[in-house]
Order: sequence, then C-alpha cells, then structure tokens
Amino acid sequence: MRDILVTLICIVGWIYTLKRPYFGVLLWSWLSYMSPHRLCYGFALNAPLAQVTALVLLTSMLLSKETKKFPLNGLTSIWIVFILFMGITTLFAYFPPEAALQYKQVIKIQLIVFLTMMLITDMDKLNKLIWAIVLSIGYYSVKGGLFTLLTGGGFKVWGPSGTYIEDNNGLAVAVLMVIPLMVYLIQINDKKWIKQGLIMAIVFSLFTVVGSQSRGAFLAIMAVGAFYWTKSNSKVVSGVLIAILAISLFTFMPESWHQRMGSIENYQEDGSAMGRINAWKYAFNAANDNLLGVGFESWSPQTFALYAPNPNDVHAAHSIYFTILADHGWIGLFIYLLIYFMAWRKLGGIIKQTAKNEELKQFHSLAKMLQVGFIAYLVGGAFLSLSYFDLPWHLISIVIILESIVATKLAVPIKIKSLNRQVLNQATRVRPREY
Repeated sequence: MRDILVTLICIVGWIYTLKRPYFGVLLWSWLSYMSPHRLCYGFALNAPLAQVTALVLLTSMLLSKETKKFPLNGLTSIWIVFILFMGITTLFAYFPPEAALQYKQVIKIQLIVFLTMMLITDMDKLNKLIWAIVLSIGYYSVKGGLFTLLTGGGFKVWGPSGTYIEDNNGLAVAVLMVIPLMVYLIQINDKKWIKQGLIMAIVFSLFTVVGSQSRGAFLAIMAVGAFYWTKSNSKVVSGVLIAILAISLFTFMPESWHQRMGSIENYQEDGSAMGRINAWKYAFNAANDNLLGVGFESWSPQTFALYAPNPNDVHAAHSIYFTILADHGWIGLFIYLLIYFMAWRKLGGIIKQTAKNEELKQFHSLAKMLQVGFIAYLVGGAFLSLSYFDLPWHLISIVIILESIVATKLAVPIKIKSLNRQVLNQATRVRPREY
C-alpha cells in the first residue's frame, strides 16, 4: 500500500512538474529529505524516484517558455569554482573509481540546488519550498520526539535508512537546522491552528535532538539557543522560554543521557571521541602531504597506515571540516569556508536592509532564521560527516534567492519615485497653448 501511495504521489507530481517546472524542485525536496520510498517494503524501496523527478524537471525546463536565469554573483562564482575543484581532486584521488562515484552523487545534488535558484523566483514559491523542507524533516522530528517521550529518553532516535540523516547525529543536526524555519513559518502565518501545530512540532523536534543522544547536537543546541537569544527582539521573554525548555529537556532525560553528555569533558577516556581525533589528525597529515587532498572516499586502512597516528582505528572524520580537508586539501577547505562566509555576509546585508521596513518584515525574519540554521550546521557539523548533505546547500540557495527578491522589492519604490519626479519635471516645463 505504501509503495502504491508513494508512486502515485510521484506520478501526479511529475505531471504537475511538466506544467510548472518549479514543482519538480518541491517534489525532489520531499523525496530527498523525507525519503518516503525508504519507508516502503516493496518495489518503491529502491525505485529511482528522485532520478526520474530530476529528468522530468530538466525536460520541463527545456519545454517551458518561462524566463530562466542563473543568479551569477560572487557567491555562486566561488560555489562553481568549488564544484570544479572537487572534480580536479577526484582526478588525483587515491581511489579514483570510488571517488568518481561520490563526485557523481555530489554533482546530482548540486545540479538540483542550482535549478532551485533558477526556478524559485518569488516569495510564494520560496515559502512553498520551505514548507516542503519543514514537513519532510519535520515528519521524523515529530515522530522522534514522540518516541523519546514514550520511552523516557532511554533509546536513541534514528533517521531513515540509506540517507544522509540515517544516524542519530545527522538527524539531530538536520532537525536543528529546520527548527528556525519552523519559527519563520510561525511568524508569517495568521492561522491559529498552523501556529499551534508548528509550536508543537518545535517542542517534539527539541525532544528528538536530545533523544538522539548526540554529543555534537548537544553542543549545537546550546549554540543555537545562545545565538537565537542574541537575535531575538524580546530578550527577556525569549530568555525565559529558552530556560524553561532547557530545564524541561534536561530533567526529563535519564541518567544514561547525562553520563553520555558528561563524557564530553573526559573525552580522553571515550573510545569514540579518540577515534574521531585520530581521524582528524589523519585528515590534517593527509592535507599537509597532498596539495589537493586525497580525494573522496579515502578513509581506508591503506591511507590510515600512511597518515593516521593509530593506523588500526579506521573510520570517517565525523566532521564537515576535516572531511573537506582530507578530501580536497587546504585549498578546498578555504573555498568551502569562504562560501559560508559569503552567505553569512549576504544574510547580514539583508537583515540591515529590511530592519526598519515593515513591508519587508518576513524577509528580515527569514534572514535571521537562516543564520540560526547555519549556526546549527556549522557547530553541529564539526562532529559529523554532512559536508555534502543537500540541506545546507539548499539553505545557501535560499539565501541567494532571498537576496534577489529583496533587491527587487527595494528597487521598485526607487524606480517609481524617480519616474514620478521625471514626470513632474516634464510637467512643469510644459506650458499651455496660447490661442
């Protein structure tokens, strides 16, 4: 039954995509973030639904007469450079076949994200994309929160199998990135039942984060809370709410959770933590010895024997920064960080431009919440391997789309004012005819 339902939804979505290309971005986001086919047990489980969606989307774009323009600017230029640079490092990878497969997967993700910037051209479409992301990941955050409450926090919360957010760490950080988008949707909606539903979703999502028992997510949630408080308009109210939520979550979780979070201070005694540090040192040494890094999928006994302090403890870095460092060297890491720095600067500019304009309030709110989402990713990502995950790249594309929309909104009054002044000047120069 699930297989039939998911397939029918996709078929209807493909038909809509042929009429409205941007709908393909929404459908692909649902398939990518919720991965409903991974909840099936029959033919849909491994069906290439996302690939078919991408093909239908590309076909629709070719057939559509709508104007499609790629937003080429400083950020997207550096972004393209990073994608090309990953291609170069793939050519010189230690394991070329495996690296090529991973690069192919990365290119597929980047292609859809780039199409997003071309097709999502107004605020209505952008809000629909945000809803698609929130509902997709929100399904697991609400479900995970209920599971944590019903089990007393005694078990870890996991994401859908075969996805980037399968493990507890990835799911927790993805949920933390989506919570600010939920806050944004609360702020722009007038319907009471939507607001109440989103508030409940946020509460369940927070329980999912702590229920994941991820130490990286624990540090990220503290960073998110602190940053959100600094950005809030009412620091007293937000401070009290954050304190109440923190105390509630802290007291609810069992002793096993407290012991695990407490192990952050005594990481030398934790085998998992020391394994990560060993992988980080491997990445550092590999980057120092190879200008272009060692390429995708390098984490193996052969390479660890060359660069790791403990060659027998082989596993991934569990860090977005050290993953990029090992894969693409110091140059790749610099470009990667530059992309996020430029995105952050753009958000800062949007926040300043829209701060005192009531008509641009929703843009101001979205920009602030995107910054909170980036804090969740950049802090939580320091402890997990999500460098190539779709969501952070999608958030960067939303930044670029938002900047374009805001620029258009700000330009309209200026043009009208200039036009009126020009007409007025012409009118004063026209003299009535004398008869």
